[in-house]
Amino acid sequence: MSKTFTTATLAVGIALALSAPASATTTPHGDGDGVAVHAQAVTPAQQRAVLDYWTPDRIAALTEPAAADQPPKSGPDGAPWTGSDTLARTVGRLFFTDHGEDASCTATVVTSADRSTVVTGGHCVNSPDLLGEDNQWTTNVMFVPGYRDGRAPYGKFVGRLGVADTTWLRYDAIDSAKYDGHDQAFVVLNPDSRGRAVQDAVGAAQRIAFDRPGDRTAYEFGYPRSASDPARQGLPEYTGARLAYCAGPTREDPGTPDFPEPAGEWGTACVMGGGASGGPRIAGFDPERGLGTVVGVNTHSAYLTPVGDVCADSGTPTCDRHLVGPQFTSAITRPLYETAQHVN
Repeated sequence: MSKTFTTATLAVGIALALSAPASATTTPHGDGDGVAVHAQAVTPAQQRAVLDYWTPDRIAALTEPAAADQPPKSGPDGAPWTGSDTLARTVGRLFFTDHGEDASCTATVVTSADRSTVVTGGHCVNSPDLLGEDNQWTTNVMFVPGYRDGRAPYGKFVGRLGVADTTWLRYDAIDSAKYDGHDQAFVVLNPDSRGRAVQDAVGAAQRIAFDRPGDRTAYEFGYPRSASDPARQGLPEYTGARLAYCAGPTREDPGTPDFPEPAGEWGTACVMGGGASGGPRIAGFDPERGLGTVVGVNTHSAYLTPVGDVCADSGTPTCDRHLVGPQFTSAITRPLYETAQHVN
C-alpha cells in the first residue's frame, strides 16, 4: 500500500478534529484508506468529567476477585512482571467505555514528538457492538501508567485524541482477513494535573519500529483480567490488578479456512486473557534496562503447534495458546503514528 501524507492535509485534519469533538476526520494515505482523528476530551471540563467518571468503585468493578490461597504459577507463557521498574512505568491500563459498558485494555508510552502518545489495539479505541455493527469510538478514555492494585503511581492521563485507520472503522467482527491487520491505534493524552506530558511524568518511553521481521523472540505485556490456564485463573496478575508478561519465540497465525487471517499476525505462547489487548509486543527487549522496541500489539488468541500449525485447543502438550496481533508496518502503522505524535 502506497501512502501520501502531507503537512497540509494533516493541518486540516487537526483543525477539524479539535473543532468538532463528536466526530472523526480523515487524512488520506493511499488506496482509499485514511487516518481518522477523533477528539475524546479536549476542554478542561471534558477532562474533569472523565476523571470524575472513573471513581475507585468503577475501577474496582473492572478488577476480578483474587482467588484465595491460590498457589503461584509462572512460566514463559505467563508470569507477573517483577523486573525493571522502567518497563512498568511505560505500560499501563487504558480505561474506557464501549457502547455503554466500562472496559479496559493495555497501552504503552512510545517515543514521540509530543511526548504524549501511547499505542494500543484498534478495538480499544473504536469497535462495533456484540453483533458486529454500530461502530463507535470509545469514551471516558483514561490511561494509568504503572497501574497496580488500584493505585496510579505516576498519575492519570485523560485521552485527548484517538487515532485509527479508517479501514478499522468499518470493522464488522466477521471478516478477519480484511480487518485484523488494522487492529492498532494510538491515543494522544492530555497532560496530567501537574501539566506534565506522560513521557515526562514516567521518565521513559519504548521505541517503536515498522516492518521488522515477525519471527523473533519477543516479550508481551498486559493487564489481563483472566487466564486461559485454570491453575493461574484468580492470581493477581490475571485479575487486572497487576502487570503480567509472556516471553519466547513468536509464531504467525495462519488462520483457518473458516476464519482466515491476514499475513503478519504474530505472537508468543501466552495465557493472558481479556484486558491484555493493546499490550505491546516488544523485540530486542533488555529485561534489566526495561527497554526495547514495540513492533506490534496483542489483539487475539490462536492455538498453534511449535511449528506454527493451527491446532484445535490446548488440551494436548503440542498445542499452545498464543497471544497474537498485527506486526507494525510502514503502510498501516506509520501514518497513524506520525499523525498522533504531531496532531497535538
